[in-house]
Amino acid sequence: MTAVRTADVLVAGLGPSGRALAARCAHAGLSVRAVDPSPHRVWTATYGAWADELPSWLPENVLAARVESPGVWTTRPHVLDRPYVVLDTAALQRSLSLESVAVTQARVRSLAPGEVILDDGQRLRATHVFDARGVPVTSKSAQQTAFGVVTDAETAAAALEGRSAWFMDWRRDNGTAETDTPSFLYAVPLDDERVLLEETCLVGRPALPLAELQHRLGVRLSTRGVAVPATAPVERVRFSVDGGPRRHDGVLGFGACGGLMHPATGYAVAAALTAADPLAAAIRSGSDPYRLLWPRSARTVAAIRNVGLRVLLGGLRPAEVPEFFAAFFDLPIDRQRAYLSRRTDVVGTLDGMRRLFGAVPSGVRGSILRGIR
Repeated sequence: MTAVRTADVLVAGLGPSGRALAARCAHAGLSVRAVDPSPHRVWTATYGAWADELPSWLPENVLAARVESPGVWTTRPHVLDRPYVVLDTAALQRSLSLESVAVTQARVRSLAPGEVILDDGQRLRATHVFDARGVPVTSKSAQQTAFGVVTDAETAAAALEGRSAWFMDWRRDNGTAETDTPSFLYAVPLDDERVLLEETCLVGRPALPLAELQHRLGVRLSTRGVAVPATAPVERVRFSVDGGPRRHDGVLGFGACGGLMHPATGYAVAAALTAADPLAAAIRSGSDPYRLLWPRSARTVAAIRNVGLRVLLGGLRPAEVPEFFAAFFDLPIDRQRAYLSRRTDVVGTLDGMRRLFGAVPSGVRGSILRGIR
């Protein structure tokens, strides 16, 4: 086996998180190598984010659609005074240039501090090794699933009911009863002409099957008078929301693989984009990347968010889920933002959870306590 010292930074995995880290480290002047079995695969997933989550360096052309005040329907309608954006996936991928990154097309056999061993036995060495290969989906993992269709804006209008987007619509016009595991409609513009209409299981262990979500979406759209052509493009989503360990075998994870995925929402891309530049700066200055990504405040917020995941998985009864989110979306936007987006805001996150607990009905309060025991 040959050994080659290759770079300041070595990134295993070139999904959105890994590619962001590799590209921004190279942009900062670091020598970077990346390893992926299919480094040039085209991304096809839909990525959304709150506009205030995204870093300033991201080009404007990466934003395919912007909704100033997305709608939510829980037990009643809400309007969120927080702009939401949908990313142009292809433009995002192009913007994260690998021109200055040495890319190796290969599978990783093992990772260790300062070293990656490939399937063919080759050893690649770097000062800092990051694992950005994502989190595997297993039968035991908590998962988010979704089934969606892409249609033109005119066809989708009846589902949107005058809104620019539904961030969450928990109404049960999808053919379900109050005792059924709930799912919601996520309906967002992809650009000026196309809209994604997606039935989503926020989290489950196991999550709802895609076939069930497809059926529910069909019922919901039919109920609202939306006729989607049989040839409409579809999107199928299944991923684990159980975040990977922040460090394993001495190697720091990044993206979903490193705990940056929000366990109660499944959002990870914006957090990775935002963290990439500070992490590159820490490496350039000789600081500890782990301390940069995971100060005590970030570890505390992560623990609080995991409590929220436990409530969603094991505490709330199906009929209580819309009531829980009604209280959440009645919180001041700053407190919603703290829980959803601010990885180090302990005070804001705790205050938001305190307010939510006080606002939900007493039965939901009992279910929350049951879920966190």
